[in-house]
Amino acid sequence: MEILVGLLIVVVLALVVLLVRKGDGVAGLAPANFDQTALIDAVRTAVDDRVGKATQIALENVNEQIDRTYQARSQTLKTETKSLLDPVTNQMNELRNVVASLQSNYSSTVGVTETISRQIESLNQTTSALQSALKSPSARGAWGEQQLRNVIELAGMLPYCDFYEQTTVSGNDKTQRPDAVIKLPNEGCVVIDSKTPLDAYLKAQETSDSASRQQLLAEHAKALAGHAKVLADKRYDEMFERSPEYVIMFIPGESFLADALRADGSLLEVAMRSRVLIASPVNLLALLLAVAKGWQAFQIAENAEKIASLGRELYERVETVLRSVDRTGRGLETAISAYNQMVGSIESRMLASLRKFKDMGVSSAELTEISNIDSAPRQIAAPEHDKELEE
Repeated sequence: MEILVGLLIVVVLALVVLLVRKGDGVAGLAPANFDQTALIDAVRTAVDDRVGKATQIALENVNEQIDRTYQARSQTLKTETKSLLDPVTNQMNELRNVVASLQSNYSSTVGVTETISRQIESLNQTTSALQSALKSPSARGAWGEQQLRNVIELAGMLPYCDFYEQTTVSGNDKTQRPDAVIKLPNEGCVVIDSKTPLDAYLKAQETSDSASRQQLLAEHAKALAGHAKVLADKRYDEMFERSPEYVIMFIPGESFLADALRADGSLLEVAMRSRVLIASPVNLLALLLAVAKGWQAFQIAENAEKIASLGRELYERVETVLRSVDRTGRGLETAISAYNQMVGSIESRMLASLRKFKDMGVSSAELTEISNIDSAPRQIAAPEHDKELEE
Protein backbone atom coordinates (compact mmCIF):
# COMPACT_ATOMS: atom_id res chain seq x y z
CA MET A 1 0.00 0.00 0.00
CA GLU A 2 2.77 2.42 0.91
CA ILE A 3 4.47 1.69 -2.38
CA LEU A 4 1.30 2.55 -4.31
CA VAL A 5 1.00 5.86 -2.44
CA GLY A 6 4.61 6.69 -3.27
CA LEU A 7 3.96 5.92 -6.94
CA LEU A 8 0.90 8.19 -6.94
CA ILE A 9 2.96 11.04 -5.47
CA VAL A 10 5.55 10.54 -8.16
CA VAL A 11 2.83 10.67 -10.83
CA VAL A 12 1.37 13.87 -9.34
CA LEU A 13 4.79 15.42 -9.19
CA ALA A 14 5.39 14.59 -12.83
CA LEU A 15 2.05 16.14 -13.83
CA VAL A 16 2.85 19.29 -11.89
CA VAL A 17 6.22 19.62 -13.58
CA LEU A 18 4.62 19.20 -16.96
CA LEU A 19 2.07 21.86 -16.19
CA VAL A 20 4.74 24.25 -14.99
CA ARG A 21 6.80 23.77 -18.12
CA LYS A 22 3.78 24.35 -20.28
CA GLY A 23 2.95 27.41 -18.27
CA ASP A 24 6.25 28.97 -19.15
CA GLY A 25 5.01 29.39 -22.68
CA VAL A 26 1.51 30.64 -21.69
CA ALA A 27 1.41 33.89 -19.85
CA GLY A 28 -0.82 34.24 -16.87
CA LEU A 29 -1.41 30.55 -16.25
CA ALA A 30 0.91 30.42 -13.26
CA PRO A 31 0.76 32.76 -10.35
CA ALA A 32 3.40 35.35 -10.05
CA ASN A 33 4.72 34.04 -6.80
CA PHE A 34 4.70 30.33 -7.83
CA ASP A 35 7.97 28.70 -6.68
CA GLN A 36 8.67 25.75 -8.89
CA THR A 37 11.83 24.67 -7.04
CA ALA A 38 10.08 24.63 -3.67
CA LEU A 39 7.31 22.52 -5.06
CA ILE A 40 9.75 20.08 -6.51
CA ASP A 41 11.65 19.90 -3.21
CA ALA A 42 8.47 19.37 -1.28
CA VAL A 43 7.32 16.65 -3.60
CA ARG A 44 10.79 15.08 -3.51
CA THR A 45 10.83 15.20 0.29
CA ALA A 46 7.40 13.62 0.46
CA VAL A 47 8.40 10.97 -2.04
CA ASP A 48 11.65 10.24 -0.19
CA ASP A 49 9.76 9.98 3.08
CA ARG A 50 7.20 7.65 1.64
CA VAL A 51 9.78 5.59 -0.18
CA GLY A 52 11.90 5.34 2.99
CA LYS A 53 8.95 4.22 5.05
CA ALA A 54 7.92 1.75 2.37
CA THR A 55 11.47 0.45 2.13
CA GLN A 56 11.71 0.11 5.90
CA ILE A 57 8.40 -1.73 6.08
CA ALA A 58 9.47 -3.97 3.21
CA LEU A 59 12.75 -4.72 4.95
CA GLU A 60 10.98 -5.48 8.22
CA ASN A 61 8.58 -7.82 6.41
CA VAL A 62 11.47 -9.47 4.63
CA ASN A 63 13.39 -9.83 7.96
CA GLU A 64 10.34 -11.32 9.65
CA GLN A 65 9.83 -13.73 6.77
CA ILE A 66 13.50 -14.64 6.82
CA ASP A 67 13.40 -15.12 10.62
CA ARG A 68 10.31 -17.37 10.40
CA THR A 69 11.87 -19.32 7.58
CA TYR A 70 15.13 -19.60 9.51
CA GLN A 71 13.38 -20.80 12.65
CA ALA A 72 11.30 -23.31 10.69
CA ARG A 73 14.35 -24.55 8.82
CA SER A 74 16.35 -24.64 12.07
CA GLN A 75 13.66 -26.68 13.84
CA THR A 76 13.40 -29.03 10.89
CA LEU A 77 17.18 -29.37 10.72
CA LYS A 78 17.34 -29.93 14.49
CA THR A 79 14.67 -32.64 14.30
CA GLU A 80 16.33 -34.33 11.33
CA THR A 81 19.75 -34.07 12.96
CA LYS A 82 18.40 -35.53 16.20
CA SER A 83 16.77 -38.41 14.32
CA LEU A 84 20.06 -39.04 12.57
CA LEU A 85 22.23 -38.72 15.67
CA ASP A 86 20.03 -40.67 18.15
CA PRO A 87 21.06 -44.09 16.75
CA VAL A 88 24.67 -42.96 16.79
CA THR A 89 24.28 -41.79 20.40
CA ASN A 90 22.73 -45.11 21.41
CA GLN A 91 25.50 -47.01 19.68
CA MET A 92 28.09 -44.84 21.37
CA ASN A 93 26.49 -45.55 24.78
CA GLU A 94 26.48 -49.26 24.01
CA LEU A 95 30.08 -49.01 22.85
CA ARG A 96 30.95 -47.17 26.08
CA ASN A 97 29.31 -49.94 28.13
CA VAL A 98 31.11 -52.61 26.12
CA VAL A 99 34.42 -50.82 26.58
CA ALA A 100 33.79 -50.53 30.33
CA SER A 101 32.92 -54.23 30.48
CA LEU A 102 36.03 -55.09 28.48
CA GLN A 103 38.14 -52.99 30.80
CA SER A 104 36.64 -54.77 33.82
CA ASN A 105 37.14 -58.16 32.20
CA TYR A 106 40.66 -57.18 31.23
CA SER A 107 41.44 -56.20 34.82
CA SER A 108 40.01 -59.49 36.06
CA THR A 109 41.84 -61.40 33.34
CA VAL A 110 45.09 -59.67 34.23
CA GLY A 111 44.61 -60.70 37.87
CA VAL A 112 43.78 -64.28 36.90
CA THR A 113 46.69 -64.35 34.46
CA GLU A 114 49.07 -63.15 37.13
CA THR A 115 47.74 -65.78 39.53
CA ILE A 116 48.08 -68.49 36.89
CA SER A 117 51.57 -67.28 36.05
CA ARG A 118 52.59 -67.52 39.70
CA GLN A 119 51.02 -70.97 39.93
CA ILE A 120 52.79 -72.07 36.75
CA GLU A 121 56.06 -70.73 38.10
CA SER A 122 55.47 -72.57 41.37
CA LEU A 123 54.51 -75.70 39.42
CA ASN A 124 57.67 -75.41 37.32
CA GLN A 125 59.74 -75.10 40.46
CA THR A 126 57.97 -78.10 41.99
CA THR A 127 58.38 -80.06 38.75
CA SER A 128 62.06 -79.20 38.60
CA ALA A 129 62.50 -80.24 42.23
CA LEU A 130 60.59 -83.47 41.59
CA GLN A 131 62.58 -84.14 38.45
CA SER A 132 65.82 -83.59 40.34
CA ALA A 133 64.60 -85.84 43.14
CA LEU A 134 63.56 -88.58 40.70
CA LYS A 135 67.11 -88.76 39.42
CA SER A 136 68.04 -90.35 42.72
CA PRO A 137 67.15 -94.09 42.75
CA SER A 138 66.34 -94.05 46.48
CA ALA A 139 64.13 -90.95 46.20
CA ARG A 140 62.47 -92.41 43.11
CA GLY A 141 61.74 -95.65 44.96
CA ALA A 142 60.30 -93.80 47.97
CA TRP A 143 58.12 -91.68 45.67
CA GLY A 144 56.83 -94.77 43.84
CA GLU A 145 56.00 -96.49 47.14
CA GLN A 146 54.16 -93.39 48.34
CA GLN A 147 52.15 -93.25 45.12
CA LEU A 148 51.29 -96.92 45.56
CA ARG A 149 50.19 -96.31 49.14
CA ASN A 150 48.01 -93.38 48.05
CA VAL A 151 46.24 -95.48 45.44
CA ILE A 152 45.70 -98.37 47.87
CA GLU A 153 44.25 -96.09 50.55
CA LEU A 154 42.08 -94.32 47.98
CA ALA A 155 40.62 -97.69 47.03
CA GLY A 156 39.73 -98.32 50.69
CA MET A 157 42.27 -101.12 51.22
CA LEU A 158 43.26 -100.18 54.75
CA PRO A 159 46.74 -101.33 55.91
CA TYR A 160 45.50 -103.16 59.00
CA CYS A 161 43.17 -105.54 57.19
CA ASP A 162 43.62 -105.62 53.43
CA PHE A 163 47.27 -105.34 52.48
CA TYR A 164 50.83 -105.66 53.72
CA GLU A 165 53.74 -103.41 52.80
CA GLN A 166 57.37 -104.48 52.33
CA THR A 167 56.71 -108.14 53.15
CA THR A 168 59.77 -110.39 53.01
CA VAL A 169 59.14 -113.85 51.55
CA SER A 170 61.44 -116.78 50.80
CA GLY A 171 61.28 -119.55 48.25
CA ASN A 172 63.47 -121.40 45.81
CA ASP A 173 66.52 -120.42 47.88
CA LYS A 174 65.64 -116.78 47.29
CA THR A 175 64.44 -113.98 49.53
CA GLN A 176 62.18 -111.41 47.90
CA ARG A 177 60.64 -108.20 49.21
CA PRO A 178 57.62 -107.03 47.16
CA ASP A 179 56.37 -103.49 47.74
CA ALA A 180 52.82 -104.60 48.59
CA VAL A 181 50.84 -107.79 48.94
CA ILE A 182 47.07 -107.46 48.52
CA LYS A 183 45.02 -110.05 50.36
CA LEU A 184 42.11 -111.61 48.49
CA PRO A 185 38.88 -112.86 50.11
CA ASN A 186 39.73 -116.50 49.30
CA GLU A 187 42.90 -116.28 51.41
CA GLY A 188 44.91 -115.67 48.26
CA CYS A 189 47.05 -112.62 47.50
CA VAL A 190 48.28 -110.38 44.70
CA VAL A 191 51.87 -109.10 44.61
CA ILE A 192 52.59 -105.51 43.54
CA ASP A 193 56.01 -104.10 42.65
CA SER A 194 56.47 -100.33 42.28
CA LYS A 195 60.15 -100.16 41.32
CA THR A 196 60.14 -98.44 37.91
CA PRO A 197 63.20 -97.58 35.74
CA LEU A 198 62.86 -93.91 34.74
CA ASP A 199 66.38 -92.84 33.76
CA ALA A 200 65.74 -92.80 30.01
CA TYR A 201 62.35 -91.12 30.48
CA LEU A 202 63.80 -88.28 32.55
CA LYS A 203 66.50 -87.70 29.95
CA ALA A 204 63.83 -87.62 27.23
CA GLN A 205 62.02 -84.85 29.12
CA GLU A 206 65.16 -82.75 29.25
CA THR A 207 66.05 -82.93 25.56
CA SER A 208 64.55 -80.64 22.91
CA ASP A 209 65.64 -82.72 19.91
CA SER A 210 62.75 -84.78 18.54
CA ALA A 211 64.92 -87.64 17.24
CA SER A 212 66.82 -87.94 20.53
CA ARG A 213 63.56 -87.83 22.42
CA GLN A 214 62.08 -90.69 20.38
CA GLN A 215 65.23 -92.74 20.89
CA LEU A 216 65.19 -92.15 24.65
CA LEU A 217 61.50 -93.06 24.86
CA ALA A 218 62.24 -96.28 22.98
CA GLU A 219 64.96 -97.01 25.54
CA HIS A 220 62.43 -96.24 28.29
CA ALA A 221 59.97 -98.77 26.83
CA LYS A 222 62.79 -101.31 26.53
CA ALA A 223 63.73 -100.71 30.19
CA LEU A 224 60.13 -101.32 31.30
CA ALA A 225 60.00 -104.54 29.27
CA GLY A 226 63.28 -105.65 30.87
CA HIS A 227 61.94 -104.88 34.37
CA ALA A 228 58.79 -106.90 33.57
CA LYS A 229 61.03 -109.84 32.63
CA VAL A 230 62.90 -109.49 35.96
CA LEU A 231 59.60 -109.58 37.88
CA ALA A 232 58.49 -112.65 35.96
CA ASP A 233 61.75 -114.41 36.89
CA LYS A 234 61.14 -113.77 40.61
CA ARG A 235 58.24 -116.28 40.56
CA TYR A 236 56.22 -114.66 43.33
CA ASP A 237 53.37 -117.11 42.66
CA GLU A 238 55.55 -119.95 44.01
CA MET A 239 56.30 -118.07 47.25
CA PHE A 240 52.66 -117.42 48.24
CA GLU A 241 49.97 -120.02 48.71
CA ARG A 242 46.92 -119.60 46.51
CA SER A 243 48.49 -116.69 44.70
CA PRO A 244 47.46 -115.88 41.09
CA GLU A 245 50.11 -116.67 38.54
CA TYR A 246 50.85 -113.04 37.82
CA VAL A 247 52.42 -110.01 39.47
CA ILE A 248 51.37 -106.38 39.10
CA MET A 249 54.06 -104.00 37.90
CA PHE A 250 52.96 -100.57 39.15
CA ILE A 251 53.98 -97.49 37.12
CA PRO A 252 53.57 -94.45 39.42
CA GLY A 253 52.71 -92.00 36.61
CA GLU A 254 50.21 -92.12 33.75
CA SER A 255 52.61 -90.38 31.36
CA PHE A 256 55.39 -92.87 32.12
CA LEU A 257 53.32 -95.72 30.74
CA ALA A 258 51.59 -93.70 27.97
CA ASP A 259 54.89 -92.53 26.44
CA ALA A 260 56.32 -96.04 26.65
CA LEU A 261 53.28 -97.48 24.85
CA ARG A 262 53.60 -94.85 22.11
CA ALA A 263 57.20 -95.92 21.62
CA ASP A 264 56.43 -99.67 21.81
CA GLY A 265 52.82 -100.73 21.32
CA SER A 266 53.61 -104.38 22.12
CA LEU A 267 54.85 -103.62 25.65
CA LEU A 268 51.68 -104.75 27.44
CA GLU A 269 51.31 -107.90 25.36
CA VAL A 270 54.93 -108.95 25.95
CA ALA A 271 54.57 -108.31 29.70
CA MET A 272 51.30 -110.29 29.95
CA ARG A 273 52.93 -113.25 28.24
CA SER A 274 55.41 -113.19 31.11
CA ARG A 275 52.52 -113.12 33.67
CA VAL A 276 53.20 -109.49 34.52
CA LEU A 277 50.40 -106.90 34.46
CA ILE A 278 51.65 -103.35 33.90
CA ALA A 279 49.28 -100.96 35.69
CA SER A 280 49.18 -97.17 35.90
CA PRO A 281 47.56 -95.47 38.93
CA VAL A 282 44.13 -95.43 37.25
CA ASN A 283 44.32 -99.09 36.22
CA LEU A 284 45.50 -100.16 39.67
CA LEU A 285 42.76 -98.12 41.34
CA ALA A 286 40.11 -99.88 39.24
CA LEU A 287 41.58 -103.28 40.13
CA LEU A 288 41.78 -102.50 43.85
CA LEU A 289 38.22 -101.14 43.89
CA ALA A 290 37.06 -104.47 42.49
CA VAL A 291 39.03 -106.28 45.21
CA ALA A 292 37.51 -103.99 47.85
CA LYS A 293 33.99 -104.79 46.62
CA GLY A 294 34.89 -108.47 46.75
CA TRP A 295 35.99 -108.02 50.36
CA GLN A 296 32.71 -106.34 51.22
CA ALA A 297 30.67 -109.13 49.65
CA PHE A 298 32.83 -111.75 51.37
CA GLN A 299 32.48 -110.11 54.77
CA ILE A 300 28.71 -109.82 54.35
CA ALA A 301 28.44 -113.50 53.43
CA GLU A 302 30.80 -114.55 56.23
CA ASN A 303 28.92 -112.54 58.82
CA ALA A 304 25.43 -113.41 57.59
CA GLU A 305 24.87 -115.90 60.45
CA LYS A 306 26.18 -113.43 63.00
CA ILE A 307 23.85 -110.78 61.58
CA ALA A 308 20.90 -113.19 61.81
CA SER A 309 21.77 -114.11 65.41
CA LEU A 310 22.11 -110.44 66.37
CA GLY A 311 18.77 -109.77 64.67
CA ARG A 312 17.02 -112.51 66.69
CA GLU A 313 18.60 -111.25 69.88
CA LEU A 314 17.57 -107.69 69.10
CA TYR A 315 14.03 -108.84 68.32
CA GLU A 316 13.77 -110.64 71.67
CA ARG A 317 15.15 -107.63 73.52
CA VAL A 318 12.66 -105.34 71.84
CA GLU A 319 9.84 -107.69 72.87
CA THR A 320 11.03 -107.55 76.47
CA VAL A 321 11.05 -103.76 76.30
CA LEU A 322 7.53 -103.77 74.84
CA ARG A 323 6.27 -105.95 77.67
CA SER A 324 7.80 -103.60 80.19
CA VAL A 325 6.20 -100.65 78.44
CA ASP A 326 2.84 -102.44 78.46
CA ARG A 327 3.11 -103.19 82.20
CA THR A 328 4.05 -99.57 82.82
CA GLY A 329 1.02 -98.41 80.85
CA ARG A 330 -1.30 -100.70 82.78
CA GLY A 331 0.19 -99.45 86.03
CA LEU A 332 -0.37 -95.85 84.93
CA GLU A 333 -3.96 -96.68 84.00
CA THR A 334 -4.55 -98.20 87.46
CA ALA A 335 -2.91 -95.20 89.12
CA ILE A 336 -5.06 -92.78 87.11
CA SER A 337 -8.24 -94.70 88.05
CA ALA A 338 -7.27 -94.65 91.76
CA TYR A 339 -6.42 -90.95 91.48
CA ASN A 340 -9.79 -90.14 89.97
CA GLN A 341 -11.58 -92.14 92.70
CA MET A 342 -9.63 -90.26 95.35
CA VAL A 343 -10.47 -86.89 93.72
CA GLY A 344 -14.17 -87.83 93.71
CA SER A 345 -14.05 -88.81 97.37
CA ILE A 346 -12.27 -85.57 98.32
CA GLU A 347 -14.73 -83.42 96.40
CA SER A 348 -17.87 -85.17 97.72
CA ARG A 349 -16.86 -85.61 101.36
CA MET A 350 -13.76 -83.69 102.53
CA LEU A 351 -14.21 -80.42 100.60
CA ALA A 352 -17.94 -80.25 101.53
CA SER A 353 -17.00 -80.30 105.22
CA LEU A 354 -14.09 -77.86 104.79
CA ARG A 355 -16.32 -75.27 103.07
CA LYS A 356 -18.46 -75.12 106.22
CA PHE A 357 -15.40 -73.67 108.09
CA LYS A 358 -15.32 -70.81 105.56
CA ASP A 359 -19.03 -70.17 106.09
CA MET A 360 -18.39 -69.92 109.84
CA GLY A 361 -15.64 -67.33 109.23
CA VAL A 362 -12.69 -69.49 110.18
CA SER A 363 -10.87 -68.55 106.95
CA SER A 364 -11.55 -66.45 103.86
CA ALA A 365 -9.11 -68.19 101.52
CA GLU A 366 -10.44 -70.29 98.64
CA LEU A 367 -9.51 -73.94 98.54
CA THR A 368 -7.52 -75.14 95.53
CA GLU A 369 -9.66 -76.90 92.99
CA ILE A 370 -8.59 -80.35 91.88
CA SER A 371 -9.77 -82.12 88.74
CA ASN A 372 -9.83 -85.60 87.29
CA ILE A 373 -7.29 -86.88 84.77
CA ASP A 374 -9.26 -87.58 81.61
CA SER A 375 -6.39 -88.83 79.41
CA ALA A 376 -5.34 -92.46 79.52
CA PRO A 377 -2.02 -94.11 78.58
CA ARG A 378 -1.75 -94.96 74.88
CA GLN A 379 -1.84 -98.68 74.11
CA ILE A 380 0.82 -100.28 71.91
CA ALA A 381 -0.87 -101.11 68.61
CA ALA A 382 1.22 -104.00 67.27
CA PRO A 383 -0.15 -107.37 66.10
CA GLU A 384 3.00 -109.13 67.32
CA HIS A 385 2.60 -107.63 70.79
CA ASP A 386 -1.08 -108.54 71.00
CA LYS A 387 -0.24 -112.11 70.00
CA GLU A 388 2.41 -112.35 72.74
CA LEU A 389 -0.09 -111.10 75.34
CA GLU A 390 -2.67 -113.67 74.26
CA GLU A 391 -0.11 -116.43 74.65
